[in-house]
Amino acid sequence: MPGDERGPLMAAAYRMLGSVSDAEDAVQEAYARWYALDDDRRREVRVPAAWLMTTVSRICLDTLRSARVRRERAVGEWL
Repeated sequence: MPGDERGPLMAAAYRMLGSVSDAEDAVQEAYARWYALDDDRRREVRVPAAWLMTTVSRICLDTLRSARVRRERAVGEWL
């Protein structure tokens, strides 16, 4: 049962995102996705910690990509 992985997940997300609140959001989203899986799908996962780490990493990468796009599209005066 996942739960003990929260520390390593938070550490990885923080290293990627550089913000505690963004890291917490990524970890929460990963756990939400885990618990949204039906029981059969969860049983298919051999190593839940690895599944969660992969999911957190992908969420972080998506967050970083969207932040880059938002910066590139920002309109206004630049100093």
